[in-house]
Amino acid sequence: MPCTVIVGAFWGDEGKGKIISYLALKDNIDFCVRTGSVNAAHTVWYEGKKYALHMVPAAFINPKTRLLIAAGANVDVKTFFAEVEQTQVQGRIAIDQSASIIEEKHAAADKASAVNKGIGTTGRGVGPALEERVRRTAKLAKDIPELKNYLTDEVQEVNDGLDIGKKVLLEGTQGFMLSLFLGGGYPYVTGRDTGASAIASEAGVGPTRVDDVLIVYKSFITRVGAGPLPGEITKEEAQKRGWFEVAAGTGRDRRSASFDFDLAKKTAKINGATQGAMTKLDCIFPSCRSVKKYSDLPKEAKEFIKEVEDKTGVPITLIGTGPEAMDIVDRR
Repeated sequence: MPCTVIVGAFWGDEGKGKIISYLALKDNIDFCVRTGSVNAAHTVWYEGKKYALHMVPAAFINPKTRLLIAAGANVDVKTFFAEVEQTQVQGRIAIDQSASIIEEKHAAADKASAVNKGIGTTGRGVGPALEERVRRTAKLAKDIPELKNYLTDEVQEVNDGLDIGKKVLLEGTQGFMLSLFLGGGYPYVTGRDTGASAIASEAGVGPTRVDDVLIVYKSFITRVGAGPLPGEITKEEAQKRGWFEVAAGTGRDRRSASFDFDLAKKTAKINGATQGAMTKLDCIFPSCRSVKKYSDLPKEAKEFIKEVEDKTGVPITLIGTGPEAMDIVDRR
């Protein structure tokens, strides 16, 4: 702190929404900036209610947190307004005037494209919208009349906040292994860079202003869509182990694999991780469920965490032990 980047270690689904929501409450975050687009949902469980959010930052559960959508983000207007209504964040959420817009034509083109059918994108129009932005023909948030009351200069707000010591979370979406440039298995990647440096860049925050890079791991690995997944197990085996999941945003089955220590080390190094979070520890060690103290974790769970730390060189400071935002062992 005061500026922390949240980045996913693998192919998404690592539980970034849970970690962000916990930090928003525990650390009383002043600003949370969402990057990326609607092709990734962050799941937040709070007081027994589930939220799967594609636009609104996961820090919304702290009523004092200013919520911003980054200058480099792509905005689906209908989704934005639906989630603002769902989360009741009117008056404290804003979109950078230079964020680009996803239109219905983009979703139609996405669903019809051979690329989508081969790679297995979400079909929400993100790829075609990014193409227009690169061609410099995309509509921006400032061009949409209904967004008028939600516009801001996000870059100015955040940097002014950092000048006076405000606490800022930069919310990355998807996982690092889906990075267009640095991920694994091109062309089975997304349409942008998803690394820590790109997250900061989309938010207009210079690298010297970032204090911590918090990389989020899950105790096993999942991905949706096509593309390689080293060590992949069958759906039946995933169900047997309690690892089978359905994507929060699309309802698609997630493919599963065991935790990959070598990959965890590689992604930590490339992202410059200073801390790590481990989610869903209770899925491989059920006796961890809802534990809040490290001393109460079973021996085998502690050994797993230590092995991750030893092999990645990154301290695991936050450990998720259940779905609720506050089901966390905080070792900071």
